[in-house]
Amino acid sequence: MSENHILFFSSDLDGTLLGDGDAERRFKATWESLDEGRPLLCYNTGRMLDDVSGLIGRGQLPAPDYVISGVGTNVFDYRERQVLKEFSEMLDEGWDKPLVESIVQEMPGAITRQPDHYQHDYKSSWYYAEAPLARIQDLEKALEKAGLDVHVIYSSALHLDVLPKWANKGNALGWLLRHIDIPENRTLVAGDSGNDSAMFALRGVRGIIVGNAQPELVELTRSGSFFVAPPHEICANAVLSGLHHYQVIGAERQAETTDEPAALYAALNISPSADLGKLTGEQIAHIRTGYHNAIEALRKNITPVGFSACSLDDNEVNGTDENYRSVWARDSAIAILGSLPLTKDWEDIHTCQRQTLITLIENISPNGQFPANVRIEDGRPDYSGVGGIASIDSGLWVIIAFYAYVAQTHDYEFLREHYPQLQLAMDWLSAHDSNNDALLEIPEAGDWTDLFGRSYNVLYDEVLWYRCTVCFGRLLQMLGHEEKAGDYLRWARIIKREILLNFWPSTQQPPTAGITFAERQYSIGDVRYLLAEITPFNFSWRCDTFGNILAFLYDVVDSRRAAQTFNFMWGAGVNDPYPITNLYPAVQGGDPDWRPYYAVNLLNLPHHYHNGGIWPFVGGHWVRYINKLGLRELALHELHRLTELNEKGTAHAWEFNEWAHGRTGRPMGKAFQAWSASEFIRACHDLHIVAA
Repeated sequence: MSENHILFFSSDLDGTLLGDGDAERRFKATWESLDEGRPLLCYNTGRMLDDVSGLIGRGQLPAPDYVISGVGTNVFDYRERQVLKEFSEMLDEGWDKPLVESIVQEMPGAITRQPDHYQHDYKSSWYYAEAPLARIQDLEKALEKAGLDVHVIYSSALHLDVLPKWANKGNALGWLLRHIDIPENRTLVAGDSGNDSAMFALRGVRGIIVGNAQPELVELTRSGSFFVAPPHEICANAVLSGLHHYQVIGAERQAETTDEPAALYAALNISPSADLGKLTGEQIAHIRTGYHNAIEALRKNITPVGFSACSLDDNEVNGTDENYRSVWARDSAIAILGSLPLTKDWEDIHTCQRQTLITLIENISPNGQFPANVRIEDGRPDYSGVGGIASIDSGLWVIIAFYAYVAQTHDYEFLREHYPQLQLAMDWLSAHDSNNDALLEIPEAGDWTDLFGRSYNVLYDEVLWYRCTVCFGRLLQMLGHEEKAGDYLRWARIIKREILLNFWPSTQQPPTAGITFAERQYSIGDVRYLLAEITPFNFSWRCDTFGNILAFLYDVVDSRRAAQTFNFMWGAGVNDPYPITNLYPAVQGGDPDWRPYYAVNLLNLPHHYHNGGIWPFVGGHWVRYINKLGLRELALHELHRLTELNEKGTAHAWEFNEWAHGRTGRPMGKAFQAWSASEFIRACHDLHIVAA
């Protein structure tokens, strides 16, 4: 046996082994097919032991050899069904929970113990509202004076946790390896988030970073030599690729994970090396010119209170257009997401990102609703859009952007300061799931298509709801609230399951599926994309391109489904004449889906605006979607076509217009639109067309 042979495999669960049902089943089958010489398997998770045992008992995971649960506070020998008390004894050193609790209770101010399900033998959790830093320092000194060797975590101006000093995933794994006499350099770890970094920090370990890994893990492990899965390989699929990379499994065991990019090129009758061709030097230079113009276009939207939707100096506004002179929650959140690669090098952009979030958070309503927009001149918030309809997706986008900002900047103090408002916003959003089916009920025209007739369960909003729930769970992990984070991450998996069940109907349903007469969408048979809208007793069969693109970028659908959707959209020509139209096909007058108000301001005529218009910011997502499928050369060509669109303008070159006509490709809407510029910037960075 080679000296480099892997003897021990320690993997996180949520977002690593869990998160893609098909891949979970492949991992289970693959692992159970290995012979007796396989590595020992350990689940290293923030979940509690009973929860992990339930997953194994239901057949979702193969039986492991060990389980490290509760973020490194419990080590369990699964084969012998016993807790390794020696580890608990190590944690006991410097730990006395009754003494910890007596000292905490003596602190001045209103302090109360959290419910029992947030407690265990090696975690003491409390609510301690608005405690100043000096008081937390006093608590640390009091605990130290009492001879306790502990770690105090205070977050969100509310949550106080006291843990044994050495309680984390990496320390628990290191102890277990020493206990069973396995060298760290014969150990393989896998993870997706920042709290997994302690495993990767063990000296000499090898590691698998899944394609859906959170930015903080990628950043914290940058100096190591680990297997980093490509973006289109997520969760257990990435783990299987990593196991093959480290020769734990052979190539024959990856038979089900075909070369998807090559298969896609073949399906499109395109050879990635021949027919498609490489971009010329002139084309690459053109994209880079567009990139620099995009930065300038974005900077035109910097205001003292955050990003405007479009340049205030370059657009005339009148009538209902006056609301463009605002910081729009949705638009500015997307502008933040797209401009994050610029954070370190452009101080004015970084300052505006942060101020945008502050402006929106400071205007959350008492019940937790983010404003649709905040007027720049007088700071007046508006909580509704056209017709007084609430903007549901505003809050979804802001929480997604807030997480991405903190993951990029590591500004955890900013997170602690604003967490209470974010929790309030999550509660408000959750209230829109009135029947507790995991999906939000959206009022008609209650999202970015604010003059378009979609309602109830809307694909775009449900995908954002899934991503928002994951992001909020990750924020809780950053604060050290592992149990509560687990609640949100588990709920996100239910949201994902319900999206796939309801929006991707199929004739291949198990007899126990329980489909009712109200679920009319199943009458469509087998589909190749997620449907745009599901309502009681009805559905929309149209293809919401943006919703489907987001579903893959945010890991709701796997690469197999995303490839089917891509083949459909490519064949339908949603990227002609430029990438891409937001809806296929457009709604025509007389169609049952037509609404009289589509003619308001002549906005939603066929192939206009939200009715099949071309949106450059959606085009930026399209480019990243193709790249995540592994079709890099095709993505580069689409990026160049997007460059050509953004160069067009109604008055000047490089206007990065809001939208273009779906048939003619001629620019329409406002010039120097923030999200059109920012998503072009993001696509350039994702494809490494510019230096990082």
